[in-house]
Amino acid sequence: MTAWRTRQFEYTWLRTLGRRYADFWQITEEALIFAAVSIKLELGGDQRDRLMGTFLELKAWPDVPAALETLKKAGVRMSFLSNFTPRMRDAALANAGLAGFFEPHLSTDRVKAFKPDPRAYQMGVDAFKLRRTEILFVASAAWDAAGAKWFGYPTLWVNRMGAPMEELGVTPDATGADLKALVDLIEV
Repeated sequence: MTAWRTRQFEYTWLRTLGRRYADFWQITEEALIFAAVSIKLELGGDQRDRLMGTFLELKAWPDVPAALETLKKAGVRMSFLSNFTPRMRDAALANAGLAGFFEPHLSTDRVKAFKPDPRAYQMGVDAFKLRRTEILFVASAAWDAAGAKWFGYPTLWVNRMGAPMEELGVTPDATGADLKALVDLIEV
């Protein structure tokens, strides 16, 4: 799994740098194939399809629905900016029961560049018609928080796993272990 996820993100960054865009579903499958080959695991088509299907069946962390409900009731506008394809994103949100919380669903497919490329983060500015400094970017990965901070967003890193901070010369404005940190930060 670690080899698959690592290669998945490496492929997004390499394709963005090389201007050879492929959508996240394709990259995810290519990374899975690479990971299987790298550990000499024969992966049949059914096995590959089943593993790929897990990206359409993602569940939300238990704290997420209540936090999003609190934010929505307080009038906080929210968007989901993701490397996922629209199909992956919509399936994950529907499966997790979160489809009604977000305004524009922003996929990097729109700009053909994956996060942390500035073109990906620019979609939030364009969608909300706000300045960067008026948008709080909430990231689940430290590298994504760093990219958003480089772009100019105030950032919150939801560090559920207690991971160390990335050594990229930038830190998020706030961190928390779950979305309660977001609710507390916004003070709703």
